[in-house]
Amino acid sequence: MKNSSILSTFLATSCSLSVLSIVAPTYAQINVDTEISFLVDISGSVDSSEYDLQVNGYINALNNLDFTGTNFAANFIVWSGASQQEESVGWTHIFDNASAQNFATSISNALLPENTERPFNGNTAPGSAINFAIPLFGLETGGADNGFISNRQIIDVSGDGSENEGNNTAAARDAALLAGVDAINGLPILTDDPNLDIWYQNNVIGGTGSFLQIANDFDDFESAITQKITREIIRGVPEPSSVLGLIGVGVFAAKSLVKRSKSQ
Repeated sequence: MKNSSILSTFLATSCSLSVLSIVAPTYAQINVDTEISFLVDISGSVDSSEYDLQVNGYINALNNLDFTGTNFAANFIVWSGASQQEESVGWTHIFDNASAQNFATSISNALLPENTERPFNGNTAPGSAINFAIPLFGLETGGADNGFISNRQIIDVSGDGSENEGNNTAAARDAALLAGVDAINGLPILTDDPNLDIWYQNNVIGGTGSFLQIANDFDDFESAITQKITREIIRGVPEPSSVLGLIGVGVFAAKSLVKRSKSQ
């Protein structure tokens, strides 16, 4: 009888623990409105002064904009050639000015010359950079859990040149939308190619509400990225994109909904 009682107690305890392990997550994910991945071109066509202007453009925008009332997560990826991508700053929760400024400080520590060496200086492979970014959104795009759940995922590509190496950019854009990314936005810098915005329009941007924000040169970059972040985050959902940016959205959106329902 004693052994039977011990066995019953053991089985009851084991069952309770099993139920708890099923219903209790190991940690709570953070719900945010948007996850945005900044993809920043630091290829060889970007000289040292232009590199500084570009990185400082992001830093100054994050330090100076008013993020009161926002609720989003961001990471910061630099890229160059086909196998040259780095997540310099991982996913960070931004919900007020202090958290935005902390993210800016992390970018400074990771990338400014006085703090570290420049990671890359090679060819230009925006398609490979987009493919690198896709799984980092986590469960929404079929990747490993990144600690955040959002209603909208955005890839934000800035650069001064078109693809000359790596994965096909238009195919990477389509793959991102198919995986569940909602929009890929572009910030072409027209210093070396005055028609780069057309190439970005045709090959980079896509998805619901996608758009271009043009910088005429690197001196114009800080103003452009400030306007872009304002449009993407501060003012909520961006304005509708051009017709080219919306090609295939219906198909991608339907498949994305199926993908997300499987991940939940």
